Amino acid sequence: MAPPSSTASFGWWKKKSHAHRGGGTPVVIKMENPNWSMVELEAPSEEDFLRAEHHTAAANKTRNRNAKQLTWVLLLKAHKAAGCLTSIASAFFSLGSLVRRRVAAGRTDQPPTSADTHEIQKLRTRFFYSCIKLFLWLSVVLFAFELCAYFKGWHFATPNLQLQYIFQSPLAIKGAFDLLYSSWVLVRVHYLAPPLQFLANACIVLFLIQSLDRLILCLGCFWIRFKRIKPVPKHDDTSDLESGQKGFFPMVLVQIPMCNEKEVYQQSIAAVCNLDWPKSKILIQVLDDSDDPTAQTLIKEEVLKWQEAGANIVYRHRILRDGYKAGNLKSAMNCSYVKDYEFVAIFDADFQPNPDFLRRTVPHFKDNEELGLVQARWSFVNKDENLLTRLQDINLSFHFEVEQQVNGVFINFFGFNGTAGVWRIKALEDSGGWMERTTVEDMDIAVRAHLRGWKFIFLNDVECQCELPESYEAYRKQQHRWHSGPMQLFRLCLPDIIRAKISMGKKFNLIFLFFLLRKLILPFYSFTLFCIILPMTMFIPEAELPAWVVCYIPATMSFLNILPAPKSFPFIVPYLLFENTMSVTKFNAMISGLFQLGSAYEWVVTKKSGRSSEGDLVSLVEKESKHNKGSSVPNLSEVKMETKQEKMVSKKKKKKKHNRIYMKELTLAFLLLTASARSLLSAQGIHFYFLLFQGVSFLLVGLDLIGEQLD
Repeated sequence: MAPPSSTASFGWWKKKSHAHRGGGTPVVIKMENPNWSMVELEAPSEEDFLRAEHHTAAANKTRNRNAKQLTWVLLLKAHKAAGCLTSIASAFFSLGSLVRRRVAAGRTDQPPTSADTHEIQKLRTRFFYSCIKLFLWLSVVLFAFELCAYFKGWHFATPNLQLQYIFQSPLAIKGAFDLLYSSWVLVRVHYLAPPLQFLANACIVLFLIQSLDRLILCLGCFWIRFKRIKPVPKHDDTSDLESGQKGFFPMVLVQIPMCNEKEVYQQSIAAVCNLDWPKSKILIQVLDDSDDPTAQTLIKEEVLKWQEAGANIVYRHRILRDGYKAGNLKSAMNCSYVKDYEFVAIFDADFQPNPDFLRRTVPHFKDNEELGLVQARWSFVNKDENLLTRLQDINLSFHFEVEQQVNGVFINFFGFNGTAGVWRIKALEDSGGWMERTTVEDMDIAVRAHLRGWKFIFLNDVECQCELPESYEAYRKQQHRWHSGPMQLFRLCLPDIIRAKISMGKKFNLIFLFFLLRKLILPFYSFTLFCIILPMTMFIPEAELPAWVVCYIPATMSFLNILPAPKSFPFIVPYLLFENTMSVTKFNAMISGLFQLGSAYEWVVTKKSGRSSEGDLVSLVEKESKHNKGSSVPNLSEVKMETKQEKMVSKKKKKKKHNRIYMKELTLAFLLLTASARSLLSAQGIHFYFLLFQGVSFLLVGLDLIGEQLD
């Protein structure tokens, strides 16, 4: 603060300066710390004074203009912020109205036609669903209890309860509610919190191990890119006598297994028939397992059309559909002419290989007698169709570019994807051929071939286009099969792995990394930690989950998962929430496969082109009950007439969309939302936001509001 003398001097200077405008002498003030001082200088001329007034007026004008511009900028910012808030509000209102309409519509899918089938489906999911409902009702009761305690003053700012402040004196407890609540606090402190905390700590350890595995895989992928490691086939200068082309041209058998897939059979057959390979050294087998006469007719006519065009292609239909895809491939390999072929390429019905597919994959087998499989990467024609397909693309991009590429480069082993791959037929025969014992016949043959010493190569730069399921129902059934099958296989293969004459490192990789960590532990801790333990810690606050477990580590892992698909970075938060939501289906499938429950052998052919899965829910354990005993050659004229009539009717009638209600997901949604409301009482910010958004995610999935609706 300036001394009083300087204040008086400043007032004197103001009087003198005003007097100068009337004829006084101007002075200039010079500030010298710590005191004020005045130094009188030479008075300026009138010209300088006029120039100074001109500059002052210009500065004031500029200042006014800048103020107006700043006002306009602030108004624009305010308008944009108001528009953003309006859009967010409208989005929430539209979401609310959508949920309201969906709840009002109720379950609109058709129930099973058979009462026995419906009862079997209920028995399969009754226990798991009952456990989730128990947690929901328990959370609702506890939330009401905690809410009453909060308004009575029994609230705490942190999860750590300071019990010495509760029982300061015997008179501290007053009333029946206080006695009841204090008893509840003691019960959860001494009996509930310790086991819950132990389970949480165990899941955290598994979580960290799995995260470390994910980080090591990403570092391996980075090393492959940095060193530009890439499998390179040996060049061959020999020429094919028929085509005159240079290269390695062995005999190749191409198989297209399909079942009632009328939407995609044309493009898959056309793509395979256009493969760039000498016609005398390739044979295409269309392995049709369709039980729909219309589908049989259409596929057979397509094969006849390509036969007339000169393609070396045959149509094969089984009367008895034993084993489904595995049985279909096994039956085709038993044909007498297969002994003339050295390699077999397999493509599912929705896969469309490029013409140079065989020229880029088969040469890797030359002079490499230990190589049993060459696997190509999948690419997706509909990855940008909706949010569900975008999230699937993130997951599968990491699977191919990171998991399979790293395992292929460093240990020469990965799980066969069932399609878009070329096998050495000798490797298939040496490994025991196709088996029908699980729903993942592709992984089964890969594990058995690895135990026999065969090596695999993954080609990340060779892509084969296919389709992603666009409806949640189709994706859910696909994931159930993909996660129950590995657990079936683990039970069957564990004795063989232990007895196999391979190194301890390969045994460790198969048992711990391939099966336990990536197939069992991942869905177990994801569901248990984020869907059960986290909401329960809101009602038993003595058991804690640190903020880094809830937020930072999952965000980091999601960031690593999304690296192979950089264009999907805006979807990192929906991806994290959706993966936790899918953990319910994956956990249920894992338990079913591990303990051989009713749904373990459920086989569903995924419907293509954005449709739901077919109603062909069959089980390998029930395969003796129903078989397609009709003739493999239907009446063509009758089928054609039926097809024309169906097309005419479909043009007149609009397609009705319908969707389902998934009760397990809805129950978990209310459980998480109740826990998020409870977290507000203890002011846990990160936990609240995570539970809130995760609950909304479960709500959207439970009401079937993600992906395309069913036709």
